[in-house]
Amino acid sequence: MPGIYLFFMVQRVNKKIRPIKNQNIQKKADRVFHWLTALSALLILALMIGIFWELLSNSRLAIQKFGFKFLVSEVWNPVTQEFGAASSIYGTLVSTAIALLLAVPLSLAIAVFLVELAPPAISRLVGYAIELLAAIPSIIFGMWGLFVFAPFMAEHIQPGLSKALGFLPLFQGPPMGIGMLTAGVILALMILPFISAVARDVFRMVPAVVKESAYGLGSTTWEVTRKVTISYGLRGLLGAAFLGLGRAIGETMAVTFVIGNDHTISKSLFSPANSIASTLANEFAEASEPLYLSALVKLGLVLFAITILIQIIAQLWLKKIGQSFGGSL
Repeated sequence: MPGIYLFFMVQRVNKKIRPIKNQNIQKKADRVFHWLTALSALLILALMIGIFWELLSNSRLAIQKFGFKFLVSEVWNPVTQEFGAASSIYGTLVSTAIALLLAVPLSLAIAVFLVELAPPAISRLVGYAIELLAAIPSIIFGMWGLFVFAPFMAEHIQPGLSKALGFLPLFQGPPMGIGMLTAGVILALMILPFISAVARDVFRMVPAVVKESAYGLGSTTWEVTRKVTISYGLRGLLGAAFLGLGRAIGETMAVTFVIGNDHTISKSLFSPANSIASTLANEFAEASEPLYLSALVKLGLVLFAITILIQIIAQLWLKKIGQSFGGSL
């Protein structure tokens, strides 16, 4: 009897100790998980700082030689060792703006059609096609743009624009096919699937009861889409637009094929131009002189700074919009 009593006492003690051990193990696991996630977050910050430091240190020679003049000078002459980033910055910003002006409205229209209007079978089919479009490599877009789309622009689109809007400086000049406008259209096609996919998911997250309430009050499909669906997911839609912006502003190969790669600033969208990414792709392998190489790295530093600045502006804009909607976004 004493042995049986002792056995049951040991079992009771084990039952009390086991939860304590499990709690200690869980606490240790939570602590390890916490540090792993913190290190992952710090790794991203360290990478950003490391990239900035490498760009800054390798462009120091060009910074000392040209200073602020590098940002406003249009001259780019490797023979005389004179370099300026104004034409590259101009081409980057203008081609990206064209891409956003074309891609954002079309992406929203596609997303509205897939979520609100299309039958489920059509919605799935078009959704798969959009995802496949996003998987096409950029060099394929560039080759298609050079051999197919640029001749089409030269023969049909640019002459029509010149005839209809030729009084504007933007649409003057010979229709060569390659140039700023063609690069912007190619970029629009490249960022279209990204913005469309995110916008579609944002529209799907709108609670059905909210839309049904609007329909119950007599609203039309357009009114529900404009006043309910878009308003509810406005923050996500802006995030989709900035995602496309980030994709377009650093695109290299597709733009290099069709932009013309000319270091001049022209008012006409038909004229050849260049971007920061296309300049780096074209000339980095040829940069044998230290100052030439440093100027190209400084171009990369300028692109990095533009990207950071756009992200800061985007976050401030989203925060302001959220406040204007009473923090509901």
